[in-house]
Amino acid sequence: MSTPSGIRELFGIDADTPVPRLEGNSDLVPTIDENYRFDPQVTRAILAGFSHGSRVLVQGLHGTGKSTHIEQIAARLNWPLMRVNLDGQISRSDLVGKDQVVIEDGQPRTAFEEGVIPYALTRPMALVFDEYDAGRPEVMFIIQRLLERDGLFTLTEQNRVIRPHPHFRLFATANTVGLGNVNGLYHGVHRLNQAQLDRWNIIASLNYLDPSEERLVVTGQVPEVAAAMGEETVAKMIDVAQLTRTGFAAGDVSALMSPRTVISWAQNSVIFGGVELAFKFSFLNRCDVTEHPVVAEYYQRCFGGELSVDDAATAS
Repeated sequence: MSTPSGIRELFGIDADTPVPRLEGNSDLVPTIDENYRFDPQVTRAILAGFSHGSRVLVQGLHGTGKSTHIEQIAARLNWPLMRVNLDGQISRSDLVGKDQVVIEDGQPRTAFEEGVIPYALTRPMALVFDEYDAGRPEVMFIIQRLLERDGLFTLTEQNRVIRPHPHFRLFATANTVGLGNVNGLYHGVHRLNQAQLDRWNIIASLNYLDPSEERLVVTGQVPEVAAAMGEETVAKMIDVAQLTRTGFAAGDVSALMSPRTVISWAQNSVIFGGVELAFKFSFLNRCDVTEHPVVAEYYQRCFGGELSVDDAATAS
């Protein structure tokens, strides 16, 4: 491990806390995105994971940048990182490993091929479980072993116990806080075992960026949109997104615009030469048709012009 750097130097956060950086080169270290904006509170939570080995779960709505937040911190700490999406296809053998038939000296033999967990656990690496609240029960109980205080992992297939590397770190991201699909937004997520949830040392909540910060992200990712249509247009696009988020919270609409959607809208605005058609392609056409008038009102309030919802319905 190299000499610690300061949190202010690396992340622009007003604090003097030193943070560790690893030495050496690895293809698994994420690429630094100079345009990324860090949430101060969530950054400090994730840094506690890297500095002290705390298990950190980051919760937030889709598009808030939960996984990217962890990745960009790892990038600046030169820390190798592996992400595993706990979708329905991830099995026990994927995580733990399995016996495989290999050819050695021209003869077939059985050899154990380690899974994701043994591979990451024995290396200086951050392992991130994405969509943590969508994991199948049999997979979640395997992960529970990693959440014990000493983090020892029993590999029953080989009758051995794996001790974590001193620089192994564990993170997870989730759309919910383990209560399941209570609002109908995230199909496929499950209620989490509260005993397991209690084993996470830190649970951080990541919200959408302040509008001024979000504007910097959009113009940084799509500089052409500001050049072609002006900063004021970008600000209005983010205002529309803010209204959809407020409307979603109030139950007026069933979809909201994440920063990812705003970036797509900006990119499509450049492609199609205008914000209106790009808005329909980027967001309106995936809303329920009964909600089009409400969404059109959001657009009108920010841009001052009428949005033709009939055309949008036809385009969809």
